[in-house]
Amino acid sequence: GDIVTVLQCSVENLELPMEQDSLEIEQNDDGSESFKCVDIIVSEWMGYFLLRESMGDSVIRARDKFLKTKTGLMLPSHTTMYVAPVVDEDERKTNNNEYASAMSDWHDFQQTTNTVYGVDMTCLEKGFDKEQKDYYMLSSRWTELRTDAMLAEPKVIQEYDMMTCTVDDARGIEADDPMGTFDFEINGTRQSGPVSGLAGWFTADFKTRTDSLMTVDTPPMSHPAFLSTGPENGYTHWGQQTFYFLSSIPLLKGETTQLTGRLEMMRTKENSRLYNCRIAYTASRRREEEEKEGALLMKSGPFSQIYQIP
Repeated sequence: GDIVTVLQCSVENLELPMEQDSLEIEQNDDGSESFKCVDIIVSEWMGYFLLRESMGDSVIRARDKFLKTKTGLMLPSHTTMYVAPVVDEDERKTNNNEYASAMSDWHDFQQTTNTVYGVDMTCLEKGFDKEQKDYYMLSSRWTELRTDAMLAEPKVIQEYDMMTCTVDDARGIEADDPMGTFDFEINGTRQSGPVSGLAGWFTADFKTRTDSLMTVDTPPMSHPAFLSTGPENGYTHWGQQTFYFLSSIPLLKGETTQLTGRLEMMRTKENSRLYNCRIAYTASRRREEEEKEGALLMKSGPFSQIYQIP
């Protein structure tokens, strides 16, 4: 019968028993030594908002070293990242109130320390304030949003073909990546606001290869599968990562609010498995009967904030 062999090590240090198990090796076109004897790589490498934890790097390295180039399969085969404006004022206000409460406690502590011990803690206030603000207001939150929390159709901000993406591709979303831009139109008559922030999530496909290296011998996926971690899918382990604005954007009846900007996602300097996310945007309003390039009633911003993805 079939035998499952468990090899306990990191994939970067993995050595497959090719001769021992008589594994069929796909030869490299240039005649160099090949270790490509793997037909399928299955890995649950996806983190919050897809990239957090940076587990994709190891999977890509395993693919490049072991997977058969012309007939091998990656599962999942394709992944896609989305963002959408959402309304979730209860959570946004809770975060703001907890920040305000933390600073109120600090001021009480600062005054008491000065009064009782004669110690002035003023020099520490700026650092403490930044720490609390980063934690309560500038960190994304794991959320399980309802479908009606979305205020516009989601925008694709990154796509990965797992047969062709590189380690550099998986590092994040660069500032000059055209896919990282968004332009949302929200009708204040049809949608109840305000805009509390942006939510991000991902989907994963398990389907037939679409890259240029596939051949007639590449096996098709006769029963493709699809995973979504978006609000429409209910609870998943990954949920959505919601980036709450410091101030919400009101939606007014009879007017269309346009939210344009870009999202940049980069690994932190302190920990390569964690990410920061820069969101820059402007908001404008016009009468709903106006064309998209018509006269504006107001335009705000630009605003830019860097969020941690904890």
